[in-house]
Amino acid sequence: MKTGRNFAFLITIFLFPIFGAFGQQNSSFSIVPQPASIKMKPGTFRITNQTMLLVAERDIDLKNVAILFAEQLRLAGGPFLRVEPMLDETSDGNAIIFAFNKKRESLPTEGYRLNISPNGILLTGNSGAGLFYGMQTLLQLLPPEVCNISKPEEGKSWEVPCADIKDEPRFPYRGMHLDVSRHFFPKDFIFKYIDLLAMYKMNIFHWHLTDDNGWRIEIKKYPELTEVSAWRVDHEDLPWGERPPQEAGEKATYGGFYTQDDIREVVQYAAQRYITIIPEIEMPAHSVEVLAAYPDLSCTGGPFTVPPGSYWPNSDIFCAGNDNVFVFLEDVLSEVMELFPSEYIHVGGDEATKTRWEECQKCQQRMKEEGLKDEKELQSYFIKRMEKFINSRGKKLIGWDEILEGGLAPEATVMSWRGVEGGIAAARQGHDVIMTPTPYCYFDYYQADPQFEPKAIGGFTTLKKVYSFEPIPEELTVEEGKHILGAQGNVWTEYIPTPEHAEYMAVPRMIAIAEIDWSPAKLRNWDNFRQRLDSQFERLEYMGVNYSKGSFKADIHTHYDPKSNKVQVILSSEQPGIPIRYTTNGNDPTAASTLYTAPFDIAANAYIKAALFVDGKLKEKPSEMPVIFHHAIGKPVTYLASYSTRYPASGPGTLTDGIRGNTNHRDGRWQGYLGTDVEIIIDLGKEMPVRSVSTTFLQNSRSWIFAPSMVEFSLSSNGKTWHSVYEKRNPLPEKNEEILIQPFSNAYPLDAKARYIKVMAYSSGNCPDWHEGKGEKCWIFLDEVVVY
Repeated sequence: MKTGRNFAFLITIFLFPIFGAFGQQNSSFSIVPQPASIKMKPGTFRITNQTMLLVAERDIDLKNVAILFAEQLRLAGGPFLRVEPMLDETSDGNAIIFAFNKKRESLPTEGYRLNISPNGILLTGNSGAGLFYGMQTLLQLLPPEVCNISKPEEGKSWEVPCADIKDEPRFPYRGMHLDVSRHFFPKDFIFKYIDLLAMYKMNIFHWHLTDDNGWRIEIKKYPELTEVSAWRVDHEDLPWGERPPQEAGEKATYGGFYTQDDIREVVQYAAQRYITIIPEIEMPAHSVEVLAAYPDLSCTGGPFTVPPGSYWPNSDIFCAGNDNVFVFLEDVLSEVMELFPSEYIHVGGDEATKTRWEECQKCQQRMKEEGLKDEKELQSYFIKRMEKFINSRGKKLIGWDEILEGGLAPEATVMSWRGVEGGIAAARQGHDVIMTPTPYCYFDYYQADPQFEPKAIGGFTTLKKVYSFEPIPEELTVEEGKHILGAQGNVWTEYIPTPEHAEYMAVPRMIAIAEIDWSPAKLRNWDNFRQRLDSQFERLEYMGVNYSKGSFKADIHTHYDPKSNKVQVILSSEQPGIPIRYTTNGNDPTAASTLYTAPFDIAANAYIKAALFVDGKLKEKPSEMPVIFHHAIGKPVTYLASYSTRYPASGPGTLTDGIRGNTNHRDGRWQGYLGTDVEIIIDLGKEMPVRSVSTTFLQNSRSWIFAPSMVEFSLSSNGKTWHSVYEKRNPLPEKNEEILIQPFSNAYPLDAKARYIKVMAYSSGNCPDWHEGKGEKCWIFLDEVVVY
């Protein structure tokens, strides 16, 4: 049925109602990541068997995206849409058109524009990737059943709400990682993982293919890597950290690997979804599985076995003084680069304990020949040598932030995982950075109360905390910030033995990272995101994804009102609509306790406990927060030495909010200072009697946190003349590995008066000689200054 309408005229019909519409957002669209600009329009477009799916020109990207859309709809029981080229004349509306955005408006390479009217749908972009991301948005506008391909429903109405969307990503790098060394996952799960990344417009899959516990990629030139290095003794019945090493006569039966044909298939599958796979081949550490097959590449000659569990410290590493090591690695990387078209090759570079290098004659000779002053510079030599080879093949090297030590390779990109400091340093040196700090981006950490969760490696990173992450540190200038390419979530699998468990740990936290990477920072809003996530959960259920429902823990926040001299308590959770019950006397709440309906005030010491209940049953153990009501509550704090942005707690009000921290240094109540003294002044607002001042510091040497060497309190009436009233040295023994909270307090005569309180806490500066981080900066953690 020809009508004589040409392509340009159809586009005019699609676009006519929307000029000047951009900038409006509508939260009723449950699209994740949040698009840059949405405008709702009246009406819907219904997709039927009569709807035409047209590509505006003969192009492989246009056809690929259109086919993927048609297949998804068909597999879900929807209309069968044939992909056809668009001719000069076409049908009278009722069409879905995929087209390149030629000469009509500027769009970034990965951007798209999606216009839906009652007559049809027009999707345009400047690239296949942009069209693919627009297609993902279109799928999210369809009913959730579009994800139901296992048991499709017949007779479903496939309607799309009318809207105009103009969208583009904030960052060019939007990534997720998966470790398949600690536990091997089948190829089908890798496809499913890629599907999840694609659904949320992520474009990088960082595939951690090698590590101490297993080598997972076939290398033709070195068959022992898959015959020996890919297998370990099966101690899966024991906790990861308690597994004994392989004994003589024990057979290695746990493991697996991907053939080169497997790799090609996965790479092609990802490419069809505009996802680049970055392979990681670990060096110089996390490589003892290689040494099990090729012990001559070590400093000692072995023998070695593939560890069935925890292997720490990483002292058996590639010998930096042995040229055969570099021949081996260049051979391996040559085959890897043939398989992966990625611009980047990840070489690890992390956690290399250098004790073997210190004792190795070959390594020491290498240092002498190259004029290297220490083993850190030897690691830098190692990485720079590998980078030169990688660059010669037209690729770029990427590594964890330890590659900064001893001098960064000239064109290397840094993946900052030990906080954001490595990323800041690299960006200031002009290097590109991917942000993936442990407190926000490590998804092997608990995401809810450990008592109610599967076993994890430790830590505590809720969905809400992930969503709060900002990849560009405020310390960077605008120009330096341009080196931040994006953020990445990491799934390390020491405690994740199955695909179902991996899904549970990754989802929905990966969705939060996806929105951080894609959506404009100004549009990010936790409450809105959490509301939109409910629709995603329904889609994930249709896909058979074993996602986590997140934390059911109650969050307790406080706010001091100076006018009423009261503390306002605000309760919330990651679960909108689920009731919170609370007490203020320290008793555990029950299903009959006071129901939280709005913020409430307290004007004296209180011990708040709060919890969520579903059908009268406790979902997670109660949250608790003692509120200490004292003279300094809500009073302003002047920082003469700044706290670290890595551990800001609640910012400037943390030390006078009435809240103490617990022994978990990531509880959001401790303020951290790295390698510097603490020096703060509290203004009480007027001179008043001061009977006592006290504060507490955290001691956790395993996390490089040490109580201060000495604490001093001083009082002043004018903020200029100070009177020292308390000095106390740290009473803890020099070597103390216990996690504890150390108090410092002093009582004064009844006639003592002051307006200003100064607290000085002197840092040890660096970790002591007995500590694994000897010579490195250590932390001071402070929570509350209590004044009576």
